[in-house]
Amino acid sequence: MTRRTRFAPTPQPSPVQRSFRSAVLAASLGLALGSALTGAAQAAGNYPITDAQRGTAQRVADAGVALSELADNAPDSYTVKSGDTLWDISKLFLKSPWRWPELWGMNLDQIRNPHLIYPGQVLFLEKAGGRARLRMGQGDSVPSGTVKLSPRIRGSSLDGDAIPSIPFNLIEPFLNEAVIFQGNELATAPRIVATQEGRVLLSRGDTAYVRGELGGSSSFRIFREPKPLKDPGTGEILGYEAVYVGASEAIRAGETRTGKDGKPEIIPATFAVTSIRQEANVGDRLAPVPAREFSNYAPHAPASPIAGQIVSLYGDALTAGQNQIVALNRGARDGVERGHVLALWRDGAHVIDKTDPSRPTIKLPDERHGMLFVFRVFDRMSYALILSVKDPVKPGDRFTQP
Repeated sequence: MTRRTRFAPTPQPSPVQRSFRSAVLAASLGLALGSALTGAAQAAGNYPITDAQRGTAQRVADAGVALSELADNAPDSYTVKSGDTLWDISKLFLKSPWRWPELWGMNLDQIRNPHLIYPGQVLFLEKAGGRARLRMGQGDSVPSGTVKLSPRIRGSSLDGDAIPSIPFNLIEPFLNEAVIFQGNELATAPRIVATQEGRVLLSRGDTAYVRGELGGSSSFRIFREPKPLKDPGTGEILGYEAVYVGASEAIRAGETRTGKDGKPEIIPATFAVTSIRQEANVGDRLAPVPAREFSNYAPHAPASPIAGQIVSLYGDALTAGQNQIVALNRGARDGVERGHVLALWRDGAHVIDKTDPSRPTIKLPDERHGMLFVFRVFDRMSYALILSVKDPVKPGDRFTQP
């Protein structure tokens, strides 16, 4: 069970509203890295790249970006440090951090492993002809006509020294805990039927007795009764979110044997509660712990326009702020991907125009006031982390592409 981390909000500058462009723009800040990385990826056998994709990457890398697209005070060079993230580094160079794939001069269809840079590598910002390009060197090397690149393409597991997309501790606690079930699968899932010595509530280290089909698994999450999540616009049930209670391990399998009276005798499985978020009790349901997802997610804008609403806030809060989790009414079937960055919108208020003698009611323009980072995607819904926000977020609030 992953240890839960509490994190205090840190102030972030409000994002500048910009129109959406496709994931790979002709005018983009490119890293002359496309060919080297795609070739290395193909050599590794893990990331097949087509000639067309390689060509697109190279064209984007060669184009560069207008100087007006650079962040204020963008450094001429930057040495990557331990603790950096792709998001932070992107903010150093670009006004729009979600345009990280453009910073590299490639899109996520070409190389999906975002572990492209490591501490000690140096990024150089070259400016010429009104355009800017980002190039990479090693140590104290200075880029010349031929840029020396030393990318290390690694597997999908998180390296201890690799630069993640965002601080991984912000989403790690939710990778197993925040789950949206397609239907009410928990209704038929294994259940706690009795407790150690007749206890009403179970804590860490206590014994629970479980009935139901375990399917060969030994590690289980414990959930309470799921609640339906409804689309704010249509009222359609999009999925079921269950309250995470804790984790448990199977100690001894259950069985059915013949009792002393000759009748079948049911012996439930024995479980140990290994971690707890809130005390478990009889009736709670068990679901197998899925394989851990150690994938990193490169922040990027959706490849096409998208719009939706927040369905719910994770937990019991009535409103949410920075670094909290929200459920969205868009999922894989709508084109949502892990790593998508989305804009949060505040509805314009209805006010009376007191300058008009007829005093009509007018609606003020909607204003963008925050950003979301999608980290888990289900068929019809997604979970997103609030990266930044000005006002409290509530169910029904809108989001779009940035």
